[in-house]
Amino acid sequence: MDSLIAASARALAAGDALGALKRVALRDDPPALALRGIAMAQLGEHPRARELLKRAARGFGAHEELARARCVVAEAEVAMAMRDFAGSPRALAAAATTLEAHADTANALQAWLITARRLLLLGRLDEAAAALAKLDARGLPPSLRAVAELTAAELALRSLRVGEARMALARAHAAAERAQVPALMAEVTEARAAIDNPAARRLTADGEQALRLDEVSALLASDALVIDACRRGLGAGDQWRPLARRPVLFTLARSLAEAWPGDISREALIESAFRTRRPDETHRARLRVEIGRLRALVKTLATIEATERGFILKPRAGRDVAVLAPPIDGEQASLVALLSDGAAWSTSALALALGASQRTVQRALADLEDYGRVRSIGRARAQRWLAPPLAGFTTILLLPASLPIG
Repeated sequence: MDSLIAASARALAAGDALGALKRVALRDDPPALALRGIAMAQLGEHPRARELLKRAARGFGAHEELARARCVVAEAEVAMAMRDFAGSPRALAAAATTLEAHADTANALQAWLITARRLLLLGRLDEAAAALAKLDARGLPPSLRAVAELTAAELALRSLRVGEARMALARAHAAAERAQVPALMAEVTEARAAIDNPAARRLTADGEQALRLDEVSALLASDALVIDACRRGLGAGDQWRPLARRPVLFTLARSLAEAWPGDISREALIESAFRTRRPDETHRARLRVEIGRLRALVKTLATIEATERGFILKPRAGRDVAVLAPPIDGEQASLVALLSDGAAWSTSALALALGASQRTVQRALADLEDYGRVRSIGRARAQRWLAPPLAGFTTILLLPASLPIG
């Protein structure tokens, strides 16, 4: 490794992308191309960064598999920053294995860390936890240690383990201070502030109350019957009934809960569940069928009794009823939550992350664009979607892949 390459690498490790480029900007040998690609990625020029990293990988000979593996890892991180999930994770896993075989521990751990972060973005929490468990954070350099702890914190937040998330963020802050990378420090600071922002709303007959993540966690752990509009389900204590794939039942449960302790008319239930203002006998018959299904689903938690004008929810064991709503209104709340990270997402990546079809996502994006909630850049396959950050809110509860948006 010559002196310019070494100096450029040191500058990149310190987060000085411009300093790194000054040393290798006019060079086209594979090591310089790789460093230029990483520098361009740090500057936010992701398409150019991928092009340079691919050229670098092609430039390394067959006997330089270690250098090629490092390029694969760097390109995988750029792809994740671009929210491009089309590539196969097998290439990254193979690169990690190659790096481990050559005792390049830091870059191997970086590869596994990218895998965990990718899975986390896609809402595959169990797989992300398994990938993260492979990491020995003690062997990571400070910058990677900070990213690993940030990933662990987000995983804990997704599971509403707020105390565990705070400890991980404290470790991330200490590691970022040792790394002395300003962008990393800013990201950790923003993540720590987000925990104390409102994460959901509790709806009551008197209005609504903003809740922080720790308050949401306490509510879900209580004995109250919670109808959770963030994750589309209901439960009490350790009992949970997912309704993300049964939208009619969820709408009926939410309507009954919002009317509690009183009843709600059949007409109101039909209007909310079946989206019609002119009910006929077929709608009333369908309502009886769906109420029967909901009764069977919640029989250990509550009963649903008929009244003269409609139905009433009666929780068992004298439980209270709470309705937990997202911090923002609208059917597209989960889509806006993903876009609020400030990154440019493709339609296919959004569909993959949300577990929805691309056509459903396209319709939701068109509606949001009409209201000025999102904007697009590029055309055709290069089109990407952006949204302004939701200042003052954390949207972590809206991100699991099972949450429908259409």
